[in-house]
Amino acid sequence: MIPQEIIRKKRDNKTLTEGEIKSFVLGLTNGSFSDSQIASMSMAILINDMTKEETIWLTNAMTNSGDKLDWQDIVESDLVCDKHSTGGVGDKVSLILAPILAACGVYVPMISGRGLGHTGGTLDKFDTIPGYNTQPSIDVFRKVVKDVGCAIIGQTSNLVPADKKLYSIRDAVGAVESIPLITSSILSKKIASGLKNLVLDVKVGNGSFNNTKDVALNLARSLVSVAKGAGLQCQAILTDMNQVLGWNAGHTLEIKECAEYLTNKRKNKRLEKITNELIASVLMMAKKTEKQESYEKINQVLSNGMAAEKFNKMVHALGGPADFLEKHDSLLQSSSYVGEIKANETGSIHSIETRKLGLTLIELGGGRKQVDDEINYAVGYENVVSVGDNVDTSTPLLRVHASSQSDFDRVKNEIEKCFVISDTKRNNLDTIYQTIN
Repeated sequence: MIPQEIIRKKRDNKTLTEGEIKSFVLGLTNGSFSDSQIASMSMAILINDMTKEETIWLTNAMTNSGDKLDWQDIVESDLVCDKHSTGGVGDKVSLILAPILAACGVYVPMISGRGLGHTGGTLDKFDTIPGYNTQPSIDVFRKVVKDVGCAIIGQTSNLVPADKKLYSIRDAVGAVESIPLITSSILSKKIASGLKNLVLDVKVGNGSFNNTKDVALNLARSLVSVAKGAGLQCQAILTDMNQVLGWNAGHTLEIKECAEYLTNKRKNKRLEKITNELIASVLMMAKKTEKQESYEKINQVLSNGMAAEKFNKMVHALGGPADFLEKHDSLLQSSSYVGEIKANETGSIHSIETRKLGLTLIELGGGRKQVDDEINYAVGYENVVSVGDNVDTSTPLLRVHASSQSDFDRVKNEIEKCFVISDTKRNNLDTIYQTIN
C-alpha cells in the first residue's frame, strides 16, 4: 500500500482498514514509511482520532511487530504483573513499586520508556546508576525476573520495535497526547511482555498529558477496554498531577528520593498514597488479597528491608553496584550549582504550573528537545513545595540544581512564576480521583 494514500485517508478523517494499519506498522520497522511520513501519520491520528476497532488493530499490529515473551516455563505466569503511568513531573513510582511487588511475591518484568515531552522517563532515571544496563538481552531479562522478581529495562531491539520508532517521533513532533497512540504504545509493550495483571496510573492535571478528568477518563477506559480484550486483568487509577509527585524532579534527585523511601529514611505522603494504591491493586488481582492485607504486606516488606534488598539485587543483576542504596550519594552525579528560590509574598500555595516546571527543567538540560539530545542527569528540583503549603518570604519554594549560576539565573523568574500564592488558605488537592475497572 502507498504510504501517502494511507496518510491522506486518516488526514481526511476516514476509518482505516486493518490492512492499512498493518501496512503502517510494518513501515515503522522496514523503512517503507519515512520519518516525515511517520510524523504526518502521527499528527493525522492526533487530530482525527481512531475508532476503538482501529485502536485494537493498531495495538495488535504493534504487539506482533517483534518478539513476545512467555513466562509459563520460567515463573508462575499468573503472578506476572506490571504497572504503567501516563507520565508526569517527578513521577518516580515505578522505581519504588517494582521492588516492593517483588518482595510481596509477584513478578514484575517492566518494559519502560524514556522521557516524553515535559515528563521524565523511567529509563533515563536508571541511566544515572553506574553500570546499570537498560538494554540487556531477553535471556538476561528473563533470568533477572526469575531470580530477583523484578527487572526494569527498555525495549530490546526486537520487542515491539515498531513502537520504539513511533515513540521517538511522536515526542519530537508534538504528537504525544493522542489517546489511540498512547493506548497502543503502552499496551503493545505490556502484552508483548507476557503480563497477566496490569494496573494503569492515569495522571490528571496540568502536569500530565490529560489536563482534565474527562480526557483522563477517556484514556483510562480506552486502555482498560483494549487490555481486557487482550486477556489481561486490568484496572486504571486516576491520580493527581497538578503538582510535582514527591519532593524532587530530575533524574538523579528522583533516584535519591527513591533511595530514601526504600530505606525508610523519608517518604512523601502523596507519593506513598499513590504507590500503595497501585501496589494493592496488583496484589488484589494477582494474589486475590484483600486491600487491607495488601497494605499490611507493603508495610512489612518496607520495614524489614526486603523491598530495599530487591532493588539492590535488581541493580546488581543488571550491571550496577550491589550496594547501590547504601552508597548512592557517592555514586550519583551532583550538579555544579544549587540555588534556592524563595516565595515573594506570604500566603498559601494556590496552584503550581507543573507542565511549565517540567519544560523549564528541559531548558536546564534535564530532558530532550531532539531525539538524540544528551541529558544532564544532575539538574533538577529538590524539596518542591505542594499546593496548600503555607509560605512566607523566608520559605524556599524549591532548590534548583543547575550546571551553573548563569543557567540558574536564566530560569529563576520563569520558575518563580510557576507558583501562584494566595492570601486565602488553599486546601490540599485530592491525590486519587477514581478507579476504572
